[in-house]
Amino acid sequence: MTINSRAIEILLVEDNPGDVNLTRIALADREIQVNLSVVADGVEAMNFLHHHAVLPDLILLDWNLPRKNGSEVLTEIRADERLQRIPVIVLTTSQDRDDILRAYALHANCYITKPVEFDRFVEIVQSIEDFWFTIVELPSA
Repeated sequence: MTINSRAIEILLVEDNPGDVNLTRIALADREIQVNLSVVADGVEAMNFLHHHAVLPDLILLDWNLPRKNGSEVLTEIRADERLQRIPVIVLTTSQDRDDILRAYALHANCYITKPVEFDRFVEIVQSIEDFWFTIVELPSA
C-alpha cells in the first residue's frame, strides 16, 4: 500500500528508545510500505516538520516529551496551515483524564494509551497503520 505511488511517511515523536523499537517491529514486514522518521522531543518534532521536504502522512505523538510536550507540539501543528491537516495520533502512557480532554480539545485525531504488553503494543500500532492507510481517505498533500 502506498499513497500516490510512494511509501507512507510516518513521524514518530517518542523519547523512549524501547517504544521506538517496538514501533519499528510493529511496522516491519507488512504489506504497507512505511518510511518511519523518529524524533525524541517536541523541539525536534517541530524542526522536522518545518524543515523536512516531505511532510508525514501521519504523526504518532507521545504526550510526555522533554523540551516541548505533546500539548505544545499539537497546538503548533494545528495552528500551522501547512501542517494542520496531518492526522495526529496521541500514543502515550498517560491515562490522565485531563490529558485526554486536552488532546481532543487541541484536535488530536485520537488518543491511545500504550499497553505494557509487547503483543498488544504491536497489535495497536498495526491497527493504527491498517486503519489510517487502508480504510481512511486522507487529503493529498
